[in-house]
Amino acid sequence: MKVDLTGRVALVTGAGRGIGRAIAATLAGAGAQVVVNYQQNVTAAEETIAAITAAGGTAQAVQADVSQGADVERLFKTTLETYGQLDILVNNAGTTRDMLLLRMKEEDFDAILQTNLRSVYLCTRAALRPMSKRRAGRIINISSVVGIMGNAGQANYAASKAGIIGFTKATAREMASRGITVNAVAPGFIETELTDAMNDEIRKNLLGTIPLGRFGQSQEVAGLVCFLASDAAAYITGQTLTIDGGMVM
Repeated sequence: MKVDLTGRVALVTGAGRGIGRAIAATLAGAGAQVVVNYQQNVTAAEETIAAITAAGGTAQAVQADVSQGADVERLFKTTLETYGQLDILVNNAGTTRDMLLLRMKEEDFDAILQTNLRSVYLCTRAALRPMSKRRAGRIINISSVVGIMGNAGQANYAASKAGIIGFTKATAREMASRGITVNAVAPGFIETELTDAMNDEIRKNLLGTIPLGRFGQSQEVAGLVCFLASDAAAYITGQTLTIDGGMVM
């Protein structure tokens, strides 16, 4: 199925690299004009823009710390002033500070909730204003299978990703009457810099928990996000779609 997002504007947070970059490139490849948000790494954001434009797409990079209200307001103001509308929001920005709970400091817990969950609240709230006026919109929140099954050493991360799932359901119920769908995507282990750094034993043990016997690809996550952003997904809302090779089925 070919997705056509021509004439639509998408904003992807944390789109400088990894899954965020793949999502931005895939949406642009489907015809959307894409705002590539990044926090610090301007070089990575410029590489994302270069990849999109080289493929014939349209994109613009905007720096903002999406865990901060003032930055979010500036990000959305820039988007609307540039393109005049916002049709798709992908809340992808996230980070980790892994450690056992007994050793986890308050700032380690708060920092992950701030970046991973508060950013979803701030960006979604900002997106609902223009989307409500047009009575249309797609919001896709990137959660994780860790938010469903938990993981030792990731109590803060699991809490933030589980919170995204609950937030998604509540927002979907609130906004359904306005024609706005809200869904979550929960990736499993995806080939990234993190998995590349794993030693052979850890990789082997992890692969043993995945029925399909391999890690996922960023493009596979991006493909699911692109589908949820399309007209074909108009009757899907409030759902959490896992993409994990069958790990948590």
